[in-house]
Amino acid sequence: QVQLVESGGGLVQAGGSLRLSCVASGSIFSINGMGWYHQAPGKARELVASITSGGSTNYADSVKGRFTISRDNAKNTVYLQMNSLKPEDTAVYYCNADGIRKVPWSRFNSWGQGTQVTVSS
Repeated sequence: QVQLVESGGGLVQAGGSLRLSCVASGSIFSINGMGWYHQAPGKARELVASITSGGSTNYADSVKGRFTISRDNAKNTVYLQMNSLKPEDTAVYYCNADGIRKVPWSRFNSWGQGTQVTVSS
């Protein structure tokens, strides 16, 4: 099993900042892509940002210039720095990772439990 645990969510005023963290643990051989998704009430889960093992990044248009994704491969950790937050950023944020696990030797694609981000106007 590969587990992902997010932290860093909370309540912030519009214009403020939050930093989300997600740590992967378990029988991990390697992690390829890591990413952050969000899901607002009544809406589908959407990609916010992703990063490859080599550091290439991809962002949703709605967060470009405001959010920054980064990762620490040695710590199996991905971060999401969120600046200039808007009320429409309010959602549950989920971490995702895919890669190879050792026991059993196979691919994995895992999700975290989610962390709530609420931006007040």
